[in-house]
Amino acid sequence: MDSIKNLLTFIEKSPTAFHAVKNVASELEASGAIRLAEGDKWELSAGKSYFVTRNMSSVIAFTVPGEADSLRIIAAHSDSPAFKIKENAELSVRGKYTQLNVEKYGGMLFAPWFDRPLSVAGRVLVRTEKGVEARLIDVDRDLLVIPNVAIHMNREVNDGFKYNAQTDMMPLFGDGTAKDGFKKLIAETAGVPGEDVLGNDLFLYPRIKGTVVGHDGEYILSPRLDDLECAWSGLKAFLAAEKPSRGINMLCVFDNEEVGSGTKQGADSTFLRDVIKRVFIALNKEKEDVYRALAASFMLSADNAHAVHPNHPEKTDAENCVFMNEGIVIKFNANQRYTTDGVSAAIFHKLLKDNGIPCQHFANRSDVAGGGTLGNISGSHVSINTVDIGLAQLAMHSPCETAGAKDVDYMVGGMKAFYNTHISVAGDGEFFIG
Repeated sequence: MDSIKNLLTFIEKSPTAFHAVKNVASELEASGAIRLAEGDKWELSAGKSYFVTRNMSSVIAFTVPGEADSLRIIAAHSDSPAFKIKENAELSVRGKYTQLNVEKYGGMLFAPWFDRPLSVAGRVLVRTEKGVEARLIDVDRDLLVIPNVAIHMNREVNDGFKYNAQTDMMPLFGDGTAKDGFKKLIAETAGVPGEDVLGNDLFLYPRIKGTVVGHDGEYILSPRLDDLECAWSGLKAFLAAEKPSRGINMLCVFDNEEVGSGTKQGADSTFLRDVIKRVFIALNKEKEDVYRALAASFMLSADNAHAVHPNHPEKTDAENCVFMNEGIVIKFNANQRYTTDGVSAAIFHKLLKDNGIPCQHFANRSDVAGGGTLGNISGSHVSINTVDIGLAQLAMHSPCETAGAKDVDYMVGGMKAFYNTHISVAGDGEFFIG
């Protein structure tokens, strides 16, 4: 399927959140969307699409309608668990090995990172004649490996072993002669002398390319499906949606969800609120219009969900469990780790049913705490009716994850239908969908 091929190409070209946002921005610009800068005055016109980035790792795009009476927002995230390279990057082992000094970013499965080719990508800050410039880099070759300890030296490893991030997870960069070579490599990749590299945000990434597996090609196997699958689906839906006559279509791809979103570019920042306010200011709206529009707005918080594991079906709830290739997942949690409630679920159920798109329901076992996501975090800054959704996948937070091949088109179709549907509030507890 073309959608699978295009998704996997997007993921391959997006080894970090910086690259993912660059690729989203490139597709937006190719479609005619206009890039804005937060430091400039915004001038907006009905019928046109715009986007703005923050920190090079988050992006918000929107289309201006004839009547800006509400917002239809899709939110996903650009980051995935990985190893971040520390500032003093090299470690020497007995003068014979050179390792890279890394720390974990986000909640990770350690074991799948061993014994596979890895590389380095991210952002470097370089000196220029005018000041400092950020450049994205990707070493883009098999560069590193995190070697396992042989079974002969760790005979209990298959009986349960607790990996230590400081002692077990340092990647091998080269032999003793590679000392002081990492900074040189990064500078060469950035195209500058070593002394001109002033700072960096660099991450390891697995070199595996996404592929299709299964008897009939039922499954996708790829890095970073959580959450680039939802981010890419949201982008495709945003680009394919009709130009709205009423309501602003908005796509948000936030960084740092995997570490709590508490950054200037995360969902727990002012980014979304700032953009919404500035759109209404640029459209010469009054402050009251912002609050009225928010009251009539709706958000899809899109982040993948846990499929029933074939080896461990007991890990999931007996009835509120989901499977790959069976449709969009609506996620529930009584303690609002997911922000779905009866209202948002009902509205989204109707939208999907009206468009012939299958859905399923997920809740954790009652004795298992689930992970949070974007909806309730962004909702603390901009209060909007929100439903938490995703696609069913296995091995979440592994460097290589598995998802359903059919579900990609379900998600794009559901998101497109959402952008093309006007949702309004007739009163507290009464909604018009059409």
